[in-house]
Amino acid sequence: MDMKDFSLEGKVAWVTGASYGIGFAIASAFATAGAKIVFNDIKQELVDKGVAAYKEEGIEATGYVCDVTNEEQVQATTEAIIEKFGKIDILVNNAGIIKRIPMLEMKASEFRQVIDVDLNAPFIVSKAVIPSMIKNGHGKIINICSMMSELGRETVSAYAAAKGGLKMLTRNIASEYGQYNIQCNGIGPGYIETPQTAPLRTPGHPFNEFILAKTPANRWGKTSDLQGPAVFLASDASNFVNGHVLYVDGGILAYIGKQPQ
Repeated sequence: MDMKDFSLEGKVAWVTGASYGIGFAIASAFATAGAKIVFNDIKQELVDKGVAAYKEEGIEATGYVCDVTNEEQVQATTEAIIEKFGKIDILVNNAGIIKRIPMLEMKASEFRQVIDVDLNAPFIVSKAVIPSMIKNGHGKIINICSMMSELGRETVSAYAAAKGGLKMLTRNIASEYGQYNIQCNGIGPGYIETPQTAPLRTPGHPFNEFILAKTPANRWGKTSDLQGPAVFLASDASNFVNGHVLYVDGGILAYIGKQPQ
């Protein structure tokens, strides 16, 4: 085995919605592995904050304002990236939303919005990037899936439907474009420590106790836990891994749960 296969030196990586959180952590890991970083967000202020955050980490990142649900904007951004950098080697479909609403209380418009961002957008961005990957003879697409690609839970019907669909889109891209040396895989994060989950992680909070009881690792994941898997799937070390979802969940999906006392 050649450890150089894990290097991303000279690669150009576009991580959608990577101004902060999981996307930021993945893009930062790519930069450490040698890649040039491109990201987008839906507002200029978020892009500016992202550029500043990367700079603080010593990373030079190029940000674009782009709504990933808008085909015209995505196509224009794709063309701009290729014009500036010459190629897109790695795409991470990270941008996503969740609406925690019981199904009977959820409006169809709210359901559609989640599907649009979490499923339609990865289709749109992948569709825009794949032709250049075919031309270059290689490409890596990583879709940020979820444990909800496999499980259901109260209040997340739209999110689970979208992430289940994203799992199958991942497999279909692999099936359709593997012949062009394009690998499309997914990462399924477990429950991760982010600013958004901070209120749920206080000791004694019922949801915190629930997650710890369901996780063999007995802790929440950190964004850094996703970095190694992401670099692997973006690198030449995973050239024969295609259509796979790598769950980084501390063992939740493998665990039936504790026996009642």
